[in-house]
Amino acid sequence: MVKNYNKEMQNIILQLQKEKKKPTLLLHSCCAPCSSSVIERLKPYFEITVYYYNPNIDSLEEYQLRFNEQKRLCELLGVNFFGEQHLKEQFLNCVKGYEKEVEGGSRCKLCFNLRLNKTAEFASNNGYEFFTTTLSVSPLKNSALLNEIGFEIAKEKKVKFLYADFKKQNGYIRSIELSKEYGLYRQNYCGCEFSKR
Repeated sequence: MVKNYNKEMQNIILQLQKEKKKPTLLLHSCCAPCSSSVIERLKPYFEITVYYYNPNIDSLEEYQLRFNEQKRLCELLGVNFFGEQHLKEQFLNCVKGYEKEVEGGSRCKLCFNLRLNKTAEFASNNGYEFFTTTLSVSPLKNSALLNEIGFEIAKEKKVKFLYADFKKQNGYIRSIELSKEYGLYRQNYCGCEFSKR
């Protein structure tokens, strides 16, 4: 039976509300548009820091454009932001031999694993209670796979993973609306040179 990851997240939030807790959450974000509706949904329940680590992005110019938009959105929404440098070699080394894989295949799984591992490591080293990613807001991303990877990494890094399927409850549609409202730059490819192709 397939898990309803949106329901899992709602159950965690309900429990936090009962306990009157607002824990810290490190939110990995691929870009400002995807994070917009996710921040809106989670901000009432978590102290959010957006974590921008995306070595998959094809060029420094594109990386910087997305970085700046993410930082600007965080300032507008009053959430913390931490951005890593563009470390493209980490991505290329990670997916070596998988360059010709189809979009959504084994290469993407390796990329998700790389980014979520780094997020969990940062969360663990800096005392965050939870971590998760905005990636599931996209209709093109496999939410079950993202949640499975997050859950396994959480066990290893000893930090809680917030299950999520942010495309549910019109999350993707809302991200488009908020992108227009805030005048955000929206890209038409995931980020890597292979997805662009």
